[in-house]
Amino acid sequence: MYIPFENLPEESKIWIYQSNRKFSDEEIAEIEEVLKDFVENWAAHGTGLEASYQLKYNRFIILAVNQEVQIATGCSIDSSVRFIQDLEQKYSVDLLDKMNVTFKLGEHVAHKTLIDFKKMAKDKAVTENTIVFNNLINNIAEYNESWEVPAMDSWHSRFF
Repeated sequence: MYIPFENLPEESKIWIYQSNRKFSDEEIAEIEEVLKDFVENWAAHGTGLEASYQLKYNRFIILAVNQEVQIATGCSIDSSVRFIQDLEQKYSVDLLDKMNVTFKLGEHVAHKTLIDFKKMAKDKAVTENTIVFNNLINNIAEYNESWEVPAMDSWHSRFF
C-alpha cells in the first residue's frame, strides 16, 4: 500500500539505489509510474507493505517500508531487487553496484568508482568537506540527517 514518503515514521526501513548516470526527465516520469505501481502492490507473505519511494537528483531511487505495520521479509526484499534489476536492464544503468561513490561538485552530482574517488581524494580534487551521499543508512531518520553529509561525517572519511 502506497503511503506518501513524508507520512512514514522515521524508523521506516529504507534502501537507496544510485544510478551510474542521471536519468532523463522522460525516464524519471516512466520510473515514477512503475515505482508507484510496484510499491502499491508490494507485499510480504501476502500482506501489503506500507511503503513509499522517492526519486532524488534524477539519479537515486529510495524505497521505504514502515516495518511497524509489516516487516519486509526475504521474499519481499527479493522482489524489490528483481524490480530494480528490471529497471537496470530497461534503462541500461547500474543501480546495484555498491562500489561506486556519488558526491556533489558544486551543484553537479558526480558518480565515480571507489578507486577513482580514492584517487580524487589523494589528488585533493575532493576533500573531507565534499558533500557525499551515504547510501549505507538504514531508516528515514538517518536519511533525513545523514544522507547528504560532508565526507568527514561518513564512511568516506577513511579516504582523507
